[in-house]
Amino acid sequence: MNAAILANQVPDPLQKEFILTVERLTVSFDGFKAVNDLSLYVDEHEIRVIIGPNGAGKTTVLDLICGRTKATEGTIKFRDKELTTMREHEIVHAGVGRKFQNPSIYEELTVFENLELSFPRGRSVFGALAFRRDAEVRDKIEEIASLVFLKDSLQTEAAILSHGQKQWLEIGMLLIQSPELLMLDEPVAGMSVAERLKTAELLNNIIHNQSVIVIEHDMKFVEDIAHRVTVMHQGKILSEGSMDHVKHDPKVVEVYLGH
Repeated sequence: MNAAILANQVPDPLQKEFILTVERLTVSFDGFKAVNDLSLYVDEHEIRVIIGPNGAGKTTVLDLICGRTKATEGTIKFRDKELTTMREHEIVHAGVGRKFQNPSIYEELTVFENLELSFPRGRSVFGALAFRRDAEVRDKIEEIASLVFLKDSLQTEAAILSHGQKQWLEIGMLLIQSPELLMLDEPVAGMSVAERLKTAELLNNIIHNQSVIVIEHDMKFVEDIAHRVTVMHQGKILSEGSMDHVKHDPKVVEVYLGH
């Protein structure tokens, strides 16, 4: 069975285990349901892209998964962990990494120092006190820097990086913590065409070790990376499947792609 057919099949949660299982998820703000009875199933080593018009609830879904927003109803399971009962830092330590739209890096520090600060041994008080820049740390930093196209910029101050390089640096700061699920909110916004292509290459390279959820509006980029596309509208899933499937879905054309 080819990949396109597989991408268009509706997952059966009783048939397999997913890295992320979201069921009947709802969140209300003063009576307005930003996410309404949503169910989502993400496979191991999958790049899932969520698209849809502004206000569809896409970013709210990521906020719910990472614990920034608490669900009104429903469950979010990351492997065997119920995320709705956990705090944000506990969700991070469980293996879920989140990148927001704007880069959040230490601009006065070098690329090397940004990655070093994100190295997981320094996250606890004891770990920070005992932290040493040994060969393991240096090797891991160089490995991640190479993966995010910054190996030749390790001693460069982050402030003078291009916008795209800053986005890659923040992705590297997440990758050095070895999350099993990485969530990216519009990672190629403001990038040049060349940077967008390299970002697609980056995401396609990391899925051997991670699963990835991406929110994106750039349809060419979506075509370059998506294994499966979820289209949201008014807090619900409007369509789901391969990119070819959703872009020919009349409902999607009407509410999103047609504009």
